[in-house]
Amino acid sequence: MFVPHLGCPRNCVFCNQRSIASPHEPSAEEVAREIESALGRSGDGAELAFYGGSFTAIEREKRLAYLEAARPFLRDGRLSSIRVSTRPDAIDAEIMDELHRYGVETVELGAQSTDDRVLELSERGHTREDIARASELLKREGFTLGLQMMIGLPGEKPDGHITTARDLVRFGADFVRVYPTVVVKNTALEDMWRAGLYTALTPERAAELSADVLEIFEKAGVPVIRLGLNPTEELCGEVAAGAYHPALGDMARGVLMRRRAERVLPPYRHAKEAALFVARGRTSTMTGQHRCNLELLEKEFDIGRLKVIERDTLEGFEVVI
Repeated sequence: MFVPHLGCPRNCVFCNQRSIASPHEPSAEEVAREIESALGRSGDGAELAFYGGSFTAIEREKRLAYLEAARPFLRDGRLSSIRVSTRPDAIDAEIMDELHRYGVETVELGAQSTDDRVLELSERGHTREDIARASELLKREGFTLGLQMMIGLPGEKPDGHITTARDLVRFGADFVRVYPTVVVKNTALEDMWRAGLYTALTPERAAELSADVLEIFEKAGVPVIRLGLNPTEELCGEVAAGAYHPALGDMARGVLMRRRAERVLPPYRHAKEAALFVARGRTSTMTGQHRCNLELLEKEFDIGRLKVIERDTLEGFEVVI
């Protein structure tokens, strides 16, 4: 259920949700009807997610009305659970008790960065300490914790994305979403970009930086459930610059696998032919679009021909030769 900008006390410099999504605020009755309709399509056992706003910062009467609309479906077992997205500074003991009572099991926090200067320049209105505190509270109370980060925000240091990723692991993230920054029209960030005060990421640069954090999260066993904004018709017409590409996640995973191939290939420099072994289903990721990864590796290591072979004993982004 999309709750556009509800509960958000500020307009972050990168956000223009009112332009790229429907401004309609659903009523509690509409929530119940949509649940009924969705369950009819998906079958019982689905999860209900409230996203698009800061759910726990929505005025209490409206927030409880939404949760009450879902309660009958939880009681009869047709809904398995509820997840909500919110701000780090909108979590406290009373809120958590309320969420527990209404069957919320997963809470996603829009952290974006753990650098207070970056948070200030982005006009987030919360601090690194707010993220750490909210994460600790949610984990202690048994919620599944999702943390969202952005790459390339104003004022971010060259290794800022790495620091943020390591912090999210330290804070106990059960899963993460990674969003390289996109410059959306009619935002403060667009004004900064047009004035030459902000340099937008290219999709290629975003893929390189995203591969850095993918490595960190994979090593820590933290799933990345989303990388890059979900392409929509509304968003396509609103992008001014930045890391917007429908295959950004594939690009980043391809960079990660190319780097891993670079670690194992040095002993085979100048070979006429070599084979890279990857996990089942990872051939296209290793190969890259239009064979770009293999061509780069062949040139870098002076190898006549590289081929990719899948092996059932490998997992994730493993690459062996």
